[in-house]
Amino acid sequence: MAPHFHVSLDLPHAATVAQRIRRHGHAWSDEATLRLAELLAPYRDAGGNPSSAEAARVVTEAAALARRVVDEVEAAGGASDRLGQAVRNLFECLELGEEGASISLRAGESPTSLLRPR
Repeated sequence: MAPHFHVSLDLPHAATVAQRIRRHGHAWSDEATLRLAELLAPYRDAGGNPSSAEAARVVTEAAALARRVVDEVEAAGGASDRLGQAVRNLFECLELGEEGASISLRAGESPTSLLRPR
């Protein structure tokens, strides 16, 4: 098991992080970053998470889009430390911290970053 942060589901913050991913990754994965940001946008101002059934659907879809973003950015050679950090943060907000800790490296997060879990 990779070291990772345990964060409770936070779709409002995930929406903010999705905007950061859009800024850092749109040149390589414009459609996927746009879809991710649009999916999470309604929760940014909601002040909380939706019902558990809706939250589960959104988490599944957001994680799939984020994986696609990473695949496309990696294929295009567009990885960067800031993008990798944002990807890790998104997965943490989706309660998928362990996956986020590993996939963020593919998105460019430095393995020696002081922001990474130890």
